Amino acid sequence: MTAAGKFTSIFPSSSVFDFVDRPPTSLGFANFLPMSSESRRNMTSALKNLAPIKAIEGSRMPLYTVDVEVKSNGRAVTNDSDYSIGSIRSENSTNGSGSTNVVWHKCSVEKIDRQELLQQKGCVIWITGLSGSGKSTVACAIARALHVQGKLTYILDGDNVRHGLNSDLTFKAEDRAENIRRIGEVAKLFADAGLICIASVISPYRKDRDACRSILPEGDFIEVFMNIPLSVCEARDPKGLYKLARAGKIKGFTGIDDPYEAPLNSEIVLQQDGEVCPPPDAMAEKVISYLEAKGYLQA
Repeated sequence: MTAAGKFTSIFPSSSVFDFVDRPPTSLGFANFLPMSSESRRNMTSALKNLAPIKAIEGSRMPLYTVDVEVKSNGRAVTNDSDYSIGSIRSENSTNGSGSTNVVWHKCSVEKIDRQELLQQKGCVIWITGLSGSGKSTVACAIARALHVQGKLTYILDGDNVRHGLNSDLTFKAEDRAENIRRIGEVAKLFADAGLICIASVISPYRKDRDACRSILPEGDFIEVFMNIPLSVCEARDPKGLYKLARAGKIKGFTGIDDPYEAPLNSEIVLQQDGEVCPPPDAMAEKVISYLEAKGYLQA
């Protein structure tokens, strides 16, 4: 909830900037007039004698004051026009840091413009499943097939992300939640840029996946469940992690001594056909067919 209120921004002016004679009626780029030689000398002299500002009272410089009112809906409005300059987040912001007085800067180039440029619609394909279920392999197959079609993608692989952005996180429950939150936020940015973002992460907890879904527009979060039996994943064990978990050398390993909460309503389920697991390209084609049917491969 965003609290309504008012605050004042104070801007000093000087004879150097004698072309500023009144508050602007709208936001935009400032047009600075050429400076005279005397003005340049005055500015150079002033810069050499800069000192920390202790208080603005007592300053001989005339002040330019702008009152900003924060409406109950979170919009910030200046006193010199009805121009809305953005939304200010409250202390209860979900950005995790409790940042206050943060104004969203809106750009004239929006998601729809980027999508038109790329001739595709931005979205997030969220591939979830046990370790060894084939998430990364299918993600790469999807990216490769879309690349051939001239579509721009980016993969956020769970292991890869932990090499950089999430290298400070452990595998404790709270860090796993933060790991997924960060990946979800980055995936959202990629989708807003017009890319088809493919997140390939175990993401074992349903609430964390649902939280990522909730920050995206309706329909732009496409959950793909790799419904491969634990026995098959453990038999594959491409990284040798199941063997270490069974030996007690890894604690809290998903599927062994930590739960995996299977999706209840995934957009797409990829699974074995009897005892046979379809090849990655066939699984990728099912995902691409979904994107085509939903119009994501065109602007």
